[in-house]
Amino acid sequence: MKQKDVALIILIVGISGVVSFTVSHFLFATPQNRQQNVAVVDQITPQFAKPNPQFFNSQSIDPTQLIEVQNSNNSNPFGSGN
Repeated sequence: MKQKDVALIILIVGISGVVSFTVSHFLFATPQNRQQNVAVVDQITPQFAKPNPQFFNSQSIDPTQLIEVQNSNNSNPFGSGN
């Protein structure tokens, strides 16, 4: 490659960079595109409202308890597989 070719490639890269920067500025960086509306959220506080006593009371079912249908000491409940 000759020195003249390298200079031509550098010139083409420079011109294409300037043109692409200018075009992208007009297409993508308009002030309207930079403005965004967001929803405002309430501040989080450590106070919580009491749960509804209709659902959360001492008579309610506790879903964290282990439910056992019947006592079984069978170590192979689904058969031998043969």
